[in-house]
Amino acid sequence: MHRLTAPFAALAGLILLCLPIAAQAQFDTRATAAYVIDQTTGTVLLTKNADTPLPPASMSKLMTLNMVFEALRDGRVTLDTTFNVSSRAKAMGGSTMFLDETDRPRVEDLIKGIIVQSGNDACVVVAEGLAGTEDAFAHMMNERAQALGMTSSTFANASGWPNPNQRMSMRDLGELARRLIEEFPEYYGYFGLKEFAFDGRAPQNHRNRNPLLRLGIGADGLKTGHTAEAGYGLVGSAVQGSRRIVFVISGLESEAERAEEAQRIVNWAFRQFVQKTVAEEGTRLAEIPVWMGAEPRVSAVLGQDLDLLVPALVQDNIEAEVTYQTPLRAPVEPGQQIGTLTVRMPDMQAREFPLVAERAIQRGGFVPRVRTAATVLFNQWTDDAAGL
Repeated sequence: MHRLTAPFAALAGLILLCLPIAAQAQFDTRATAAYVIDQTTGTVLLTKNADTPLPPASMSKLMTLNMVFEALRDGRVTLDTTFNVSSRAKAMGGSTMFLDETDRPRVEDLIKGIIVQSGNDACVVVAEGLAGTEDAFAHMMNERAQALGMTSSTFANASGWPNPNQRMSMRDLGELARRLIEEFPEYYGYFGLKEFAFDGRAPQNHRNRNPLLRLGIGADGLKTGHTAEAGYGLVGSAVQGSRRIVFVISGLESEAERAEEAQRIVNWAFRQFVQKTVAEEGTRLAEIPVWMGAEPRVSAVLGQDLDLLVPALVQDNIEAEVTYQTPLRAPVEPGQQIGTLTVRMPDMQAREFPLVAERAIQRGGFVPRVRTAATVLFNQWTDDAAGL
């Protein structure tokens, strides 16, 4: 692995020139665990106990909704598919849609009931409708979570009802929220519903508990949660301008504290960071030697625009580093990834960008191959002589 750092001081300087001059205090949250990410650039803005598996309460209903959305996408159900309501579903306590055994709710009704009313009964109906039993559905959730890389999550039920085997990390919840936004835009709008009551029932439980939806700050999802064990939590998302943020907080002491902390995070994430395109796709950043090639070197260029989300005030110790494997063996295809640009800034997670070959380099003929062999022999002779 070859590392090249010094030539990129100019790039770091360019980043600095793109920034406004403003003060930024180090942000902390009263939540016991948190994860904040800029959806647009994939920049992690804040982590606090983000990888610790914790009781997720109703925030784990996002995984149940993911399973429903996947079933809709695969054609196993439609929004008009109806499910039976079992006596077990009817008996669920906590937040409900007030379903009974005579109801035949549609999948769309159940989605709304889970999101707006946090219906535990709706979650059991979905689980039994898709998998036969809630236990079988929980097994499906566990398998799917592992396949999606949610390694700090385990599920015992569909609703988030307290159980020692119902655990999720804030990072897993945040990445799951990002998936719902990116993979299922046709259903994401349900998360912004402010009210819903199935068949006109439950007027006392028809308002969405997300405290941000009515504040006019671009919030459009996703799910609140609360149990005595977990405290008050929220998986939220908001859009302002061209940027979207996703955040997860847990362990707050009251609804009021949850609402206040969520609004603080949204304001901080949008006001204390700026997004800039520092360099465009195709910008040359390195020349990489090619082994046995028709040409001795190939230009490594940015495979995408260098879009960075940076703090409003950054110290001078920005690092931009190129790494690549050397020697690079011919043939080389145009657009083939041949290296990585890593940008590091204070108090920010490092960002990596692919570097690709600017042009094709064919495998060399007789003369380049002899030249390469001679170089190898000379280097070996030099090394041996130095050791005598």
